[in-house]
Amino acid sequence: MSGATVWLTGLSGAGKSTIAHELVEALRARGERVELLDGDELRESLSKGLGFSREDRTTHVTRVGFLADMLARNGVWAVVPVIAPYADAREQNRARHEASGARYVEVHVATSLEECARRDVKGLYAKARAGEIPAMTGVDDPYEIPEDPDLRLETEGRSVGDSAAEVLALLLSDESERTLS
Repeated sequence: MSGATVWLTGLSGAGKSTIAHELVEALRARGERVELLDGDELRESLSKGLGFSREDRTTHVTRVGFLADMLARNGVWAVVPVIAPYADAREQNRARHEASGARYVEVHVATSLEECARRDVKGLYAKARAGEIPAMTGVDDPYEIPEDPDLRLETEGRSVGDSAAEVLALLLSDESERTLS
């Protein structure tokens, strides 16, 4: 397989990072070159100093998209579990990839707000509801659900392994189609 960006978008607690880690391992087991571009880690380096305004979130998402595109067009799989709450920023990333000729696969990790709050090990949803965290995506800041993702991944009642396997199956299917055309 050749590289691509696999962008997992969804609410905090949806399972993006957990699925991404499993997907990275599956790709590495196939001998692929893979980088995990974790949104929380990149906020501490690439986007240090940015806040959570719409402008700052868009800047963060497009910076990560720039890095992912660079990796993808050089044959590396960039697996990106980043919330990316705004449709226009996600579309900027897709357009950047299309312009460079790199593959871009958008996976909407579709988990309900209630389930995300239930899974929340950091306590972010409780803090947001208590007014301690302003502009929490999905609580008092919007999450614009992707209208036409390459895959809408329903995670509730499914194992992480099954979810990652569904993403990998899509990637293998896409790769097969690209090879035949």
